[in-house]
Amino acid sequence: MTAAGAAARAEPPVAEPAGTAPPKRQLWPLYAAGFTTAFGAHGIAANLGAHGRGAVGSLLVLGGLLALYDGAEVLLKPVFGTLADRVGARPVLVCGLVAFAVASGLYAVAGSPGWLWAARLGQGAAASAFSPSASALVARLHPAAKRGRAFGSYGFYKSVGYTLGPLLGGVLAWAGGLRLLFVVLTVLGAAVAVWAALAVPAVPPLPKARQTVVDLARRLADPAFLTPTAALAGATAALSVGVGFLPVSGRAAGLGTVATGAAVSVLAACAALVQPRAGRALDRGDLGTRSGITAGLLLTAAGLGCAMLPGLTGVLLGAALIGVGTGLITPLGFAALAATTPAARLGQTMGAAELGRELGDAGGPLLVAVVASLTTLTHGYAVLGVLLAAGPLVGYARGRRATG
Repeated sequence: MTAAGAAARAEPPVAEPAGTAPPKRQLWPLYAAGFTTAFGAHGIAANLGAHGRGAVGSLLVLGGLLALYDGAEVLLKPVFGTLADRVGARPVLVCGLVAFAVASGLYAVAGSPGWLWAARLGQGAAASAFSPSASALVARLHPAAKRGRAFGSYGFYKSVGYTLGPLLGGVLAWAGGLRLLFVVLTVLGAAVAVWAALAVPAVPPLPKARQTVVDLARRLADPAFLTPTAALAGATAALSVGVGFLPVSGRAAGLGTVATGAAVSVLAACAALVQPRAGRALDRGDLGTRSGITAGLLLTAAGLGCAMLPGLTGVLLGAALIGVGTGLITPLGFAALAATTPAARLGQTMGAAELGRELGDAGGPLLVAVVASLTTLTHGYAVLGVLLAAGPLVGYARGRRATG
């Protein structure tokens, strides 16, 4: 028996949610919360350099502001995920959204460079609270047979936030500067907080067995947790690399900003459209988590391979395959985590899994950048692609040895 299975057996039995999905009115605020964290992260990050001239004085300052949001998430998501298990996911969700609105309002009102740092740090800390809480609620409100579609829909709206963030954020920043963008985020966070407080049902914390640090380490080291989390981290790494470096490849091939922007849009659109379909296929039994994640990793690796090809064809093929691969992995990875986690520990697990994604979000571009600086960008794509493809190959080899 795996450590995850042992932990599940150790928890007191809990009632499974009803066999039907909850009403849509209860789920829309959760999807809106996913959109909010994605839109807030990318909407500001994509426009700090161009529209924050008075607040962003150098590339070093810009890098620090960009790192604040993700750094807060890396440190705090597991903490708030555990808190959600202890006091209930809805209070943490609502309080996190309120804190996001307050943090955004700091710069909207003050408008000074110092308050920009405080606002960005506060936004990241707040997102660390409501993002894993929303994921845990998606799992808690759905029976196991419906979670694939639920996580697919959640991932779809989060991808819409990632897609619209740079575009709509750029329009807002152009029209009224960064302060207008922060005003919109203030209103968005407050509106979703009120919506969630009114529409999301109370999901009380469940009784659970006492857990020591050793128990937690053993559960997080179990393949039932590590395998889907590593796949989610790899998918996020490839997604970040695609968004950040495919435009560089396009410009090197002589393509204009319209063509390179279209490539990033193709990547985001493919990721968004595939996620609900992958979730529905999982719920119908047409797709297994292991086979789907394996296919997603191989497709993503193939996309990085296509990105090595010169010209528009390589850029577009790479974007499409990376988008499809990551769109497969994301809902299946979260559904696999929910299936092997005791209901009383869902917040903690989702927070730890989100930490893995944040590490992939930062580590993927860093790895490619280091390799590219020593050789070429093509070699950077190749290294990340090999790492992603190695996961399924290692798993296949282990399976052969186990059955041999």
